[in-house]
Amino acid sequence: MRKAKSSKTAASRRASRKKSGGVPKAAKASRKKSGAATTSLAVREGEAAPDFRLPSNEGREISLSDYRGKKVVLYFYPKDFTPGCTKEACSFRDGMSEIQAKGAVVLGVSADTPEVHQKFSSTHGLSFPLLSDTKKEVLQRYGVWQKKSLYGRTFMGIVRSTVIIDEHGIIQKIFPRVSVDGHLDEVLSAL
Repeated sequence: MRKAKSSKTAASRRASRKKSGGVPKAAKASRKKSGAATTSLAVREGEAAPDFRLPSNEGREISLSDYRGKKVVLYFYPKDFTPGCTKEACSFRDGMSEIQAKGAVVLGVSADTPEVHQKFSSTHGLSFPLLSDTKKEVLQRYGVWQKKSLYGRTFMGIVRSTVIIDEHGIIQKIFPRVSVDGHLDEVLSAL
């Protein structure tokens, strides 16, 4: 009888693994929590953040080094006027007083043009610069320009990610593959 029970348990575990892609649920949950299952970026915590100079929605070029002495919340997002990107931008807008109280500024980066950024910013009352990387050079240097898939189709795109940079230009915290809900709280905790 004992053998039948263990055989049934083993069969149950195999069926569970088959459903979850070969990885037990507990291991999957553990990896998800620790971030091990997420796609890594080209930058690492503790390293100097790659400097850049990009045009902004404000009609001027902005360098990361312009913000030395302040913490920077550098967030990369796929596209202006999409639901997730709008929700993320508005959450940073709504949390701006808390972010500033921690001595930080916010910079958003996508491949949209400065003109599209300007419309997006004015439509949603954003109070921080949106930077345009149409050549995708900064996106590639930070490693957020990656292969993605949607509905069985693969393509290159921006993986929603946030990098927090300290006053000295050192990467303090990386959030790869950001989930918009609750992200502002994660950022505030890291600051």
